[in-house]
Amino acid sequence: MTIEAFEDHHPRIHERAFVHASAVLIGRVEIGEESSVWPNVTLRGDDGTIVVGRCSSIQDNTVAHMTEGRSVTTVGDRVTVGHGVILHGCTIEDDCIVGMGAIILDNAVVERGCIVGAGALVPPGKRVPAGSVVVGNPFTVLRACTEADLEFIEYSWREYVKRTAQYRAAAGAP
Repeated sequence: MTIEAFEDHHPRIHERAFVHASAVLIGRVEIGEESSVWPNVTLRGDDGTIVVGRCSSIQDNTVAHMTEGRSVTTVGDRVTVGHGVILHGCTIEDDCIVGMGAIILDNAVVERGCIVGAGALVPPGKRVPAGSVVVGNPFTVLRACTEADLEFIEYSWREYVKRTAQYRAAAGAP
């Protein structure tokens, strides 16, 4: 993995997190307990802070950044960020799934318990209402999350916590 300081800021990775060898973390980046950062992810905290909470996964080829002085990127607890997502200066609250290829832009907020569909665009400053499933470019609310959706959100983060433990064990980490 590439872990780089920027100015006087160093990435902070919880000892029980997993960061893949091909991931790049720069500057003001914080990775929470039992969270994971997968192949070819770039988390570039040079213009502001990127915080990934507990039990969250940032999957392959995702890019996170922000606009200096205008936004930060925050991923809450128990969040699954799918492959190839762009997070730019946004907030993803707890217990969400962000589908593959989605783009969430500056000062947008995905409220707790949401699913952002694959390829969806959340424009700058917009809010995705809590407990909703959204799709499209720009996003529209498809429906409220069902019990099955909420169960899948939980299944997803729990599976990635298991996967994190497997990868850490394979690397000889406690």
